[in-house]
Amino acid sequence: MAIPKNTICLWYDKDAEEAARFYAEVFPDSAVTAVHRAPGDYPSGKAGDVLTVEFTAFGIPCLGLNGGPLFQHNEAFSFQVATDDQEETDRYWNAIVGNGGQESACGWCKDRWGVSWQFTPRVLTEALAAGGEEAKRVFEAMLEMGKIDVATIEAARRADATATRGGS
Repeated sequence: MAIPKNTICLWYDKDAEEAARFYAEVFPDSAVTAVHRAPGDYPSGKAGDVLTVEFTAFGIPCLGLNGGPLFQHNEAFSFQVATDDQEETDRYWNAIVGNGGQESACGWCKDRWGVSWQFTPRVLTEALAAGGEEAKRVFEAMLEMGKIDVATIEAARRADATATRGGS
């Protein structure tokens, strides 16, 4: 296997393999490709512990590093996933939130390891890119949402009065 030129390194306390296997199970074009054990003791572990896990998430090469509790994930980094419809948005959102994750606002949530995810329906991105009044209505509707509600976004694009009510 060729080593990718650029890989996202995600720091975990000790659950890199569990996280990578979860992503591989939930998301398409995702897999655990290698598990490497520490050849010797290190500050947060000992020889033989899982040190790194190579995996892909939605085809993006990643490396999970079991670096210990020193650093925590935060919203400064997130995976943004373009979804095609409400069904796909719901499937990924529910997988993350329903397995120890946490809901946030405007399509964001965190998995149980603290990694942030944005499940963004293409209709939302298209509407915001349209600019003008359409983008303004959609943006205002989105600000009221946790998980993005495609029907509400589509209504806001059409200037439907129901667009001011947010999704859940």
